[in-house]
Amino acid sequence: MQYVIIGGDAAGMSAAMQIIRHDQHAKVITLEKGNIYSYSQCGLPYLIGQDITSSSKLIARSIDTFRNKYGIDARCGYEVTEIDAEAKQVKGKTVEHHKPFSISYDKLLIATGADPVFPDWSGKHFKGIYTLKTISDAEKMIKGLSRDVQHAVIIGGGYIGLEVAEAFYKRKLKVTMIDRGSRLIKVFDSDMSELIHEEAANKGIKIILNEEVQEFKGDEFVQAVETDKGSYKADIAVAAAGIAPNTSFLEHTPVELGIKNAIKVNEYMETSAENIYAAGDCALQYHRLKKAYDYIPLGTNANKMGRIAGMNMIGERRPFAGITGTSIIKFIDLELGRSGLTEEDAAKLGYDFEAVKIKSTDIAGYFPGKTPLWVKLIAEKGTKKLLGGQVIGRNGAAKRTDVIAAALYSGLTITDLENLDLSYAPPFNSVWDPIQQAARRFK
Repeated sequence: MQYVIIGGDAAGMSAAMQIIRHDQHAKVITLEKGNIYSYSQCGLPYLIGQDITSSSKLIARSIDTFRNKYGIDARCGYEVTEIDAEAKQVKGKTVEHHKPFSISYDKLLIATGADPVFPDWSGKHFKGIYTLKTISDAEKMIKGLSRDVQHAVIIGGGYIGLEVAEAFYKRKLKVTMIDRGSRLIKVFDSDMSELIHEEAANKGIKIILNEEVQEFKGDEFVQAVETDKGSYKADIAVAAAGIAPNTSFLEHTPVELGIKNAIKVNEYMETSAENIYAAGDCALQYHRLKKAYDYIPLGTNANKMGRIAGMNMIGERRPFAGITGTSIIKFIDLELGRSGLTEEDAAKLGYDFEAVKIKSTDIAGYFPGKTPLWVKLIAEKGTKKLLGGQVIGRNGAAKRTDVIAAALYSGLTITDLENLDLSYAPPFNSVWDPIQQAARRFK
């Protein structure tokens, strides 16, 4: 049996490892457009911010490890441009020499990920303008910072935008963030986003909202970012305006696409084309709270989906249980955690819901070193079923976010949250965990 996997990062290599561990006779060919396998994209902002001292530390397994230890035919510089589902072949060209190739498969996994969105702004050709997706992107940005750079502009207020803003802040740059929306990181409700805006203001990061970028100004290097309302000085600029699935090569195939042109899959990671699977940032995920497929590209989802895809490709039938939209991000001194639905989500889905927001502390209120912790819970009226939660604070948000995620996965109610036997000692918690304090406020 010949398995072909397009993509050599989280989803692709998670699948490859499942296949070779369960089928010792399998021939696995992986095709990666770049030249690095299995690296942590999530660690790139911390490489830029100098928390991580070397890009090599972000590589989980080298190409040689996959080839020599696991017997995977791991190829670099192979760009797939076409799939012939009827003939069961993938076709494309090598990146360096543009040499055409055609490879047959018995089972195929599409794990092509997603690339940064970079609108066709005027002046985007100037030096000093970057996107962030690969180790090469990060290294180019770090090299660009070796110039006399003082003013940095980040376009977009999502996960990558916030993490790059923190990295530039650590490098002592004057940072401006521009977002066309009314708040940063829209996976949080507006009342929680205010805490993020306050943190930015306290650290001297300028937030520009409700403005559309139109062009870059410069000479050889970028010098300013122009919006529909103003001009902002920039010695370096980063486009962090979201990502788009790498699925354009599927246009003339029977592989069906959905939200944002991500690939539609069933619970077994099967696409609409026979013997073709998909996983990771190029595919949709089933959302347990929304009871529908959604597009939430995160490393945790990609690894789980890849593992499940690999198992199903070798006949170990196992469904993907879905997601609750859990994420956490560090923004300078704050931890920002969330899972499930926001108020906006719940309203769109027609829920009759109520929300409670409290300010508590991460540990016992009388214990030295306590810091503020804000918790917001959303629940369905009547049933009291938990629908979502958001936690922001300097410490302790991660612990509470994971409790919320587990509760959402299990379909717990507000009363169930109150009854959970959570750990307590003054250096770690209050006798009533802040989540339970919030749960007790519901009517």
